[in-house]
Parts: sequence; structure tokens; C-alpha cells
Amino acid sequence: MPPIPGSGLAKGLAVTLRTMTKKTVTEQYPDAQPELPPRTRGVIGLFEENCTVCMLCARECPDWCIYIDSHKETVPAATPGGRDRSRNVLDRFAIDFSLCMYCGICIEVCPFDALFWSPEFEYSETDIRDLTHERDKLREWMWTVPAPPALDPGAEEPKELAAARKTADKLAAQQETARQEPVQATERHADDQARAAERPTRATGDSKQQTDQPRTDHPRTDHSRPEQNQPNPSPKPDRPEQEGRE
Repeated sequence: MPPIPGSGLAKGLAVTLRTMTKKTVTEQYPDAQPELPPRTRGVIGLFEENCTVCMLCARECPDWCIYIDSHKETVPAATPGGRDRSRNVLDRFAIDFSLCMYCGICIEVCPFDALFWSPEFEYSETDIRDLTHERDKLREWMWTVPAPPALDPGAEEPKELAAARKTADKLAAQQETARQEPVQATERHADDQARAAERPTRATGDSKQQTDQPRTDHPRTDHSRPEQNQPNPSPKPDRPEQEGRE
């Protein structure tokens, strides 16, 4: 069936009429702060203690708006005879929000959870050069990051919690086994003593030996008389064999 001419225009006007009949709600900003969703991409907060200066966020940023400076520091060995280690110390962490396009790649690729989204959005400046914020300001925004949402009750347990729980159960089982071993050894010793006390004892004058092994009867050999079935030895000839031939 071909569409009716002017049906699209009528649908558009119907949406306009429905909107016109609704009551207008105006948020009185800045007197009343808006209620933003928890995943709002307002600004990036820095948790400096987790940053290891791996430079992964700066390398993956498509706008190259992250600036990081650091230096190496030698950490003495914790034990005598050990080898000293070196670690990176963060000197500067700045983000130029005049170049940032809020893609969130830096937050996704950070392997140590040092960057987070904050719903804070009131950081406008009259000069564009002031939109480059250093790590002190980024750390202040870190405390405005909302808490993560609660897990779904029916969701699968995270692998980290499952591994930690398995390790804790294994240690508890080992401790329980170590605690029960002395008790089991004491019970076995008491059982052995009870069985030894219940075992019947042999009289002193009894000359018979009772053994669990079956007795094997061997044939007796009488050396006082020769065997009847043994053939007699043949006598030696008195004459040599040549005389018999004659």
C-alpha cells in the first residue's frame, strides 16, 4: 500500500504538539547542582600512588595531550648481600583538556588503575593555556570519583576473589590437618595398646609353637639303612677286557 501523502509531516507535528503540552522543567544551575550519571565523562582524576610511570597512557593517547616526566631512583637492598633496585619516580603528570577528546583510552589501558573518570565539569577557563592541569589538580579531582556500582547478586564471583578464597581455604585445611595429626597419633597408640592387652598369652610350660603360617612337611631320610629301591653297584671285572675276547 503506498504511503499517504503528508503522513511524515503529520507525525513530525504530532511530536511537536506532545512536547508543547508537557510542563517545562528548568534546573536552576549554578544554584542547584545537576544530578549526573555515575559514568559521566567530566574530567580525569589521577591516583598518584598507583602510577608506575609506564608511559602507556601517553603512548596510546590519540591526541598526545598527556605529559609525563620522571626520574630513576635507586632503592637499597632490603637484606644484606642483596642487589639494589631502581624504580621510576613521577615528577610531572599533566593533561591538556583543550586537546583531550574524552575518548577514555588512557583510562582503559592503564594496567595499575591510576586514572579514573570523574563527573566534575566545572573547570572552564578564560585562557586556553590554563586548561593544562597538573597532577595536584588531577589528584583533587580523584576524590570526586563516585564509588563503583554494586555487583549483581546473580553475577559470577570475580576471579581474584575466587583465587583468594581458594588459597585461604587451602591454608585453613593445612592448619586443621596439622592440628589433628597429634590427636590421631595418640589415638592410634591407645588402640595398639588395647589390642596388645586383649591378645592371649601362651603358657610358660607349653612347648608347642603356634604360628599362623602353614606347616610344610618335608620327606624324612633315614641314613641308618640304605634305600631299598637303590640299585646295587656292579662288581668290577677281575680280568681285563682282552681276556674276554680270547
